Amino acid sequence: MRFFFTTAPMPCPYLPGRLERRLVTELDGADPTGIHDALSQAGFRRSHGVAYAPACRDCNACVAVRVRTFEFEPNRTQARILTRNRLLKIAERPPQATSEQYGLFRNYQSVRHRGGEMARMDFFDYQLLIEDTPVETVVFECREQTGRLVAACLADRLADGYSAVYSFFDPALNRASLGTWMILTLIDRARDRGLPYVYLGFWIDECRKMSYKVGFRPLEAFTVEGWRLLTVGNTAGVPDVPGENLALSAATAVDGATTDPAPLAVLSGKP
Repeated sequence: MRFFFTTAPMPCPYLPGRLERRLVTELDGADPTGIHDALSQAGFRRSHGVAYAPACRDCNACVAVRVRTFEFEPNRTQARILTRNRLLKIAERPPQATSEQYGLFRNYQSVRHRGGEMARMDFFDYQLLIEDTPVETVVFECREQTGRLVAACLADRLADGYSAVYSFFDPALNRASLGTWMILTLIDRARDRGLPYVYLGFWIDECRKMSYKVGFRPLEAFTVEGWRLLTVGNTAGVPDVPGENLALSAATAVDGATTDPAPLAVLSGKP
């Protein structure tokens, strides 16, 4: 039996005045990679050794999204970003934290997310972010020709693509749009490997800091009917039920697809 837990309500980090709850399960057992793949395809995200999805009772703002890599074509802005950064070198590394990465991470947090929870992370916290993973995870390091590290992206390899977990970059290079460039690179990597999707986590229409995600088209949104094409300016395809209902139905479907015939168990109020 796979157990799912609902967290206690906490202030929403994205929409002021709202409360957030999550449906969480540990990525353990004999096949954590297979469970992670199935949950990712059901709109869940990974953090350390758990997978989670929004389970808010009166809100459905968080929508899991993914890019169709085979059909993706960069728009004019994205094409300019690719040209601007054509001399950068990117390498795929194992999930091992380094002091060089942490220095870049700290600089990014102090400028872009000053006062946030992640800005208080020390090296050991950062090490957990990178290395605490039960699935196949990589770090993409981006360097200038001089060898200087200017950006990094933590990503999970899935059976059908990549899942972008977290990225950071030199905030002094804001004009280079390195955050966008790293997603474009992930899309290229996935397509070259015959993988149809890049998962971008959750998109919230009312949150400006997430607006960049709708620039990667075609973009699919996870709904009660499965993944559906998201048309920018028309949210008809996004979930119209509370996040709690969507998460529970998705978790039930995933659990039912496993070899374990036991029913889904949900225990409230546990992390």
